[in-house]
Formats: sequence, structure tokens, C-alpha cells
Amino acid sequence: MSDQPKPLMPHATATWLIDNSGLAFEQIAEFCGLHILEVQAMADDLAGSKYTGRDPLHSGELTQEEIAKGEKDSEYSLVMQKAPVEVTRTKGPRYTPVSKRQDKPDGIAWILKSHPEVSDAQISKLIGTTRNTIGAIRERSHWNIQNIQPKDPVTLGLCSQRELDAVVAKAAKKAGLEEDAEAMAASNTSDREKLIEELRAEREANTKAAAEAVQEAEAAEWLANKRAGEEAGDTPA
Repeated sequence: MSDQPKPLMPHATATWLIDNSGLAFEQIAEFCGLHILEVQAMADDLAGSKYTGRDPLHSGELTQEEIAKGEKDSEYSLVMQKAPVEVTRTKGPRYTPVSKRQDKPDGIAWILKSHPEVSDAQISKLIGTTRNTIGAIRERSHWNIQNIQPKDPVTLGLCSQRELDAVVAKAAKKAGLEEDAEAMAASNTSDREKLIEELRAEREANTKAAAEAVQEAEAAEWLANKRAGEEAGDTPA
């Protein structure tokens, strides 16, 4: 069932299934499109972020009968009953219901902490906020910073999991390209410095060899002159 649609909020749905069903972790991971270790960490309360459960029965993504089938057979793959409606975005700032606006700082803090590679412009577009607010939270100068707690913006309903994943993937790809460019530049610099060092060593070796040759020539000349003087002194007048 790997090709079937995934829940609109995978982590929140997994949390609900862990707390409200007897499904195996593998079944939950497969249905939600998560890694088994993520589900285990959530069950053990080891996940870095705490998710608020989302009832898949209420959304129509699952039925109680479908869950019961899975509980009876741990090898059974859950079938999505009603695929979530694809959310499409239009150009312009994101509209956030008044009831959700107070959650924005928490969502921003979560992204800054969990995905520092995401740019302010991307966060602003994803959450529907201003760069000044993002900067204030990053620098901890926000007026309400003492009450801001990092929370997954998907769980808060500020964006969809697909939108968040797309932004994170794009930011990671861009960061990787920049790192590759920096690594290449560093490599080129290292190679240039190595070549300069080799040329310097070669020049010093040639200079040393030339100096030794001059010294050997001078020593040979001195020795020749000495022998000539000694032979002249031994010749009868």
C-alpha cells in the first residue's frame, strides 16, 4: 500500500493511532508514511517535538472497522478510506485564522530550531509572517519570548506536512549546493597553495645546489693553487 495517499498530518495521525489503537508500529509507520524508528520514538515519548493527536476517524481517512482488521492481523496493511483533499496555494500571503495566529511564534521557533537551513523568506511564506518577527524570535528579543515554545507548525495547523516537507527539501538542496561550492573552492585553494609550496621548495633546492656548486668550485680552486705553490717552493733556484 506504499502508493496510496498518506494522511494529511502524518505525525499527528500516528500519535493518535499509538494512543488509541492496538496497531503494530510497523502498520502505523506504513500507513502514515513514516520511518518505524520515528513511530517508536513517539511511542516512547522520545520525539523532539510533542504532537497533538489527529483523529483519522473524524477526518474519514480510516474507519473503526479498518483499524479492527489491523489489530487482528499485524501483517495487515491499512487502507486509506478517504484521501485527504490536496491543498492548493495561490499567490500572496497565507491567510491564517485568528484562532491560529497566536500559534505562529511557536511554529516559527520550531522551524528555526529543527531546520536552521530554511531561510527567513521561506518561513515567512510558509507560516504567513514577517521577517521582523522571525528575527525577533531567533534573537530572543520577541516581546513574548518567555512563553514561546517550539511546536510543529503542521500540528498547529499553520501549514500542511507536504508544504513543510517541500520547503525543507528545497532548503536542504540549496544548502548542499552551497556546501559543495565552498568545498570545491577550499579544494582549489588547497591545491594552489600546495603547488606554490612545491615551487618554493624546488626553487630553494636549486638555490642550495647552486651555492654548493660554487663552494665546491672555490674549494677546488684553492686546493689547486695550494698545490701549485707547494710545487713552486720545491723547485731549485
